[in-house]
Order: sequence, then structure tokens, then C-alpha cells
Amino acid sequence: MKLNGMPLQRLFPLSMQHVFAMFGATILVPILTGLNPLTALFTSATGTLIFHGVTGGRVPAYLGSSFAFIAPIIAVSASVDAGGMGLGVAAATGACLIAGLIYLATAGLVKIVGLDTIQRFIPPVVVGPVIMTIGLGLAGVAEYMASENLFIAVVTLVAAIIVSMYAKGFLRVIPILIGMLSGYLVTLLLQVSALQNIAFFQRLLPERLIDFSLVQQAAWFSLPQFVNEAAYGTTTGAEFLLPRFALPAILVIAPIAIVTMVEHLGDMLAISKTTETDFLDKPGLHRTLTGDGLATAWAGLFGGPPNTTYGENIAVLAITKVYNPIVVQSAAVMILLFSLSPKVGALLNTIPNAVKGGIAVLLFGMIAAVGIRTLVEKQVDLSKVRNLIIVSTTLVLGISGIAIFGIQGMGLGAIVGILLNIVLPDRN
Repeated sequence: MKLNGMPLQRLFPLSMQHVFAMFGATILVPILTGLNPLTALFTSATGTLIFHGVTGGRVPAYLGSSFAFIAPIIAVSASVDAGGMGLGVAAATGACLIAGLIYLATAGLVKIVGLDTIQRFIPPVVVGPVIMTIGLGLAGVAEYMASENLFIAVVTLVAAIIVSMYAKGFLRVIPILIGMLSGYLVTLLLQVSALQNIAFFQRLLPERLIDFSLVQQAAWFSLPQFVNEAAYGTTTGAEFLLPRFALPAILVIAPIAIVTMVEHLGDMLAISKTTETDFLDKPGLHRTLTGDGLATAWAGLFGGPPNTTYGENIAVLAITKVYNPIVVQSAAVMILLFSLSPKVGALLNTIPNAVKGGIAVLLFGMIAAVGIRTLVEKQVDLSKVRNLIIVSTTLVLGISGIAIFGIQGMGLGAIVGILLNIVLPDRN
């Protein structure tokens, strides 16, 4: 029996590879931001299916949680003191929904003015430093989590680095997942009572970091529950939190859509090159942006983090040479089933902060390095005063706390970078 030309006996293992590729990064974003991991899996899976519906099932792309939104979501969700915004999680996800609508508006603009016009306004001299601010702006988050237990963080980091450098084939695609598993297993090993009686191992892990009591109590299956903001985070299953719209939150989070749309363009070019099919022509960038925007707005509507096309899954395409979109669609269905298990959610909640911190050190640094690579590969001439001004201003505004008209962080850096690119003359 075949499904869209794919034999069922091949479909399951091929789809599972995409599940493993996206899983580590997709759950890491809600874990870091305080959102519900199972909700993130639910909105990621359903968002991917929405994307495939909008694009006619032509593009073999998977949409997972976007790292670009981590810092602003944390800022909005956690600001509760008198000097902060005091907005909370619902305001953060409401702003994420607005970010998705910005995608839709941009998709219409792309259809009207064409791709070349858009690329003129957002060249590599803007894209590079904006990507760098995503990673650099999250350095403090990585430090905070890793400080829970530096030994476990280092073990996690080293495992991920070894896999990234020396693993072959599919294993090289999932360093995040293997790094997290390594740190987790070492933590469990050190919690064994026999080792805890030895002073040396007590110094490595002075307190238990993993508690399975909630995992034992959690059900195997449960439909997502709608909760109010006061009760958010009190259940182990997927939680649907309706968004709340607040202008300060929107000004901080929504402009990040500019960053992720640039990322989306890069991913579409990468998928097109990998599959040797021009998806910017058919179904067209305006359709892929629409699909991504609807998936992001959908996630914000139910309390999930914004979605974005995943480079990890593009790497799976390159390794397997299997480009049939039904494989990615089947992976989305598998993830959807995972999201309906509170047992899975409770298990994810046992991951120590130290493990997350070890991965975050590598991941956030790699994001910043991608920005540097963009400048190098596109041969941006930093001896030009104009380019130097754009890069330096974007970097400082992107990672500082400076706010202009309520907009700050990466969104402010991106907007100012685009404006400087427009107004500054390009002289030799």
C-alpha cells in the first residue's frame, strides 16, 4: 500500500527521522520561555499541516518553534514588577499572533512588488547583524541555566560538540537531541544512591535534579485543556491559553517577524537548492510566507511559540534524498499524537536547567556565528563606513535595553538596520 506514492513500510522510518530532527529544538523553546512544551508540539504539528495546506503540499518543510522570539517572550512574560511591563504569558502569545499577521501582510506585499524589491531593502549587511543579535541577546539565559550545575552543563555541551564534529549521517543532524540525552543520562547516573555515598560524586551533583513523581502520576492520553492565565502551568498536559493583546508586548515581540521572515527566505532558498526545485517560483514566496504566518498566528492563538521553517529538517532532506512532502506531513501527525500525552509532558518537565544551559551555550553561540557567516559569505565590505555604521548600530540596539517608541531588542535593531540601509548612500 502506498500513500502519495510512498510505500507505508518506508514512510514510518523516514518520518521518524524528521521527528527526531525537530524534537530537541522545538521543545527547548517553550522550556526556555516558560510556555507549555506539549502545546508547542501541538501547534508545531498543526502549524506544519497548515503550511502544507496553503502551499499545496509541494514544499517538504517542517515548522518548529522559533528561537528568534525567545528573549522577547521571556522579557514580556516575566516582567511583573512595578518598573516592568507586567504583561504575562497571554500578552506574549498575543503579540506572537500579531507577528504572524505581519507575515501575512508581507506576503501580500511580496506578491505585489516582487521578491527582488524586498531583497533590496533587506540585504546581507542588515541580515547578518540581526541574526547575530538573536544569539548574543540570549547569552544571559544560557548562563543562568548552566549555573544550576556546571558539570552537567559541560557534559551536555561536550556531547553535543562531539556529535556535531564527528558523527556521520543522520546522527550529525540531531546534536541537540543527543546532547540533551547525554546530560540527562549522566544526571540520572549520578543520582544513583550507590554513587551518592561517595564524596567525589556528591561534589559533582550535590542535589537531585530529576524527580519522576509527576511522570508516574500523569496520564498517557489527554486532550488539550483551555486554562486561564492564573492556572497556566499547573497541568502536565497541553494547555490552550487564549491570547491577550497589549501594545507594549506587541511593540517588543511583533517586530521580530522581520528577523524570522529573513530566516524564512533563507530556508526556502536552502530547500529549493536541496531538492533542485524552485519553490520561490511555485508555489511562490508569497504562499510560503502565508503558510508560515498562519502557522505562527495559529500558535499564538492557543498559547504556543511562533513557528518557523527548520534547518534541521532541511538537513534530513539532504541526507536521505527523499523529498516527498508526505514524509514531513506524516512526521507532523506523529508529533501531534505525542502532544496529546501528559506522560510525555511530565517527562519533558524533568529535564534539568543545567542540561538546557549546556545546549543553550552551543545553540545560541551558533546562531550568532550564522550571522557572522552571512557577512563573510556575502562578502560584506566592512571597510565601507556605511556598512560599518549599519552593522554596529544594529548590533548595539539589538542586544541592549534601549527602547524607541516602545520597541527594543532584536526588533529595534532590525528596523533601524533596514532604515539605515535605505537612507545611507552607497559610496565606495
